[in-house]
Amino acid sequence: MEKWQKDFFEILETVADEVDHFFVGVAEAVDSLFEITEEISEQVQNTIVTEIDQYFNELAEPLFEVYWELEEFVGETDQFPYPVEPTAHNQPACIGCRNYHGQVYGGNLLVCGMHPSGWEDEHCPDWEQ
Repeated sequence: MEKWQKDFFEILETVADEVDHFFVGVAEAVDSLFEITEEISEQVQNTIVTEIDQYFNELAEPLFEVYWELEEFVGETDQFPYPVEPTAHNQPACIGCRNYHGQVYGGNLLVCGMHPSGWEDEHCPDWEQ
């Protein structure tokens, strides 16, 4: 093998080594960049979460208190009527009666217009099919 061929292969080996060192350096730089980016994102996230928690506590807590007070008020007044069906144990004389109203208003059951509290036994004189 001639000298110039030996020199050429040595130059190629040197270039290959330098390119390898270059890419190792780039990989290390990218790894460092990722580590720094992760640290910054963690710090930003922790800061944002802390500030959001503070704002949430400052703004939302009074709203929750108002809601709880309103819920207590609504629960006590029971403003919304709801139906109650007659059964064999409750209002048996009203089963199938067309006069049966059966709505609860403010915690009080309105059975019908003729007998607001219901009839005592099983045979109501005003029962109609």
